[in-house]
Amino acid sequence: MKKTISFLMFLGIFIAVSVGFNILKGHNKNSLNNTFSNSTSSTQKLTEIVLFYGTGCPHCAKVEAFIKENKIKEKIAFEEKEVYFNKENAKQLVEIAKNCGFNEKEIGVPFLWDGEGQRCIVGDEPIINFFKEKLNL
Repeated sequence: MKKTISFLMFLGIFIAVSVGFNILKGHNKNSLNNTFSNSTSSTQKLTEIVLFYGTGCPHCAKVEAFIKENKIKEKIAFEEKEVYFNKENAKQLVEIAKNCGFNEKEIGVPFLWDGEGQRCIVGDEPIINFFKEKLNL
């Protein structure tokens, strides 16, 4: 029963994020690309680690719990960006994900950009494993 409820919550959040991204998609794409290209945080310039998350996302909460329990913020420098309520962060997530070859409809959180390795990592377990590898845990 818990698995069913968790799955339904995840599905609802995923649908909400997808709808949000579709709304963003409907806006002027050239404006979005120009805004991102002129930003100091474009993928060409973004060499740090960025963790994109959504408030209320259960998978994001799992990553956050791992980060707190293992004091990851004290050991690795990275930026966290909330995307459900911050349009600029959501735009940046979409642009980075597209550069990694993701279809806009397939983008979800948690999502990690590894600027050093120039790669995208999606999902709680893969992101937790990324931090474990970085710290040899």
